Amino acid sequence: MANTAIRVRLTQGASESDIGALKAWLERERKLEALRTSGALEIQERAGTQDGPGSPMGAGMDIVLVLIGAAAPKLFDEVFEQVKSGVRAWRENRRSVERGEPPEVDVEPAGDGR
Repeated sequence: MANTAIRVRLTQGASESDIGALKAWLERERKLEALRTSGALEIQERAGTQDGPGSPMGAGMDIVLVLIGAAAPKLFDEVFEQVKSGVRAWRENRRSVERGEPPEVDVEPAGDGR
């Protein structure tokens, strides 16, 4: 099955405000915003999946970007790269406006988003 969803997971002590801030940042990324406006992309917060030892304590939410429609598999790689770029930009911005290191962020394919 083609990938049609991307999971963004904040680790190492991320706070609820970090999750909200990163989700808002991704929603404002130009290409992602255009896809959201056209109905081809949804950005959701979901309860995080804890993957065994080393899972972060703290915020247990993931941000899931779900591509919708027939073009979803074709758009996946482009959106995946845009999300990784947006996450890097958010971490740099957070580093400049808040004390301490920003949380690590894992960006990975998430199957069909269900």
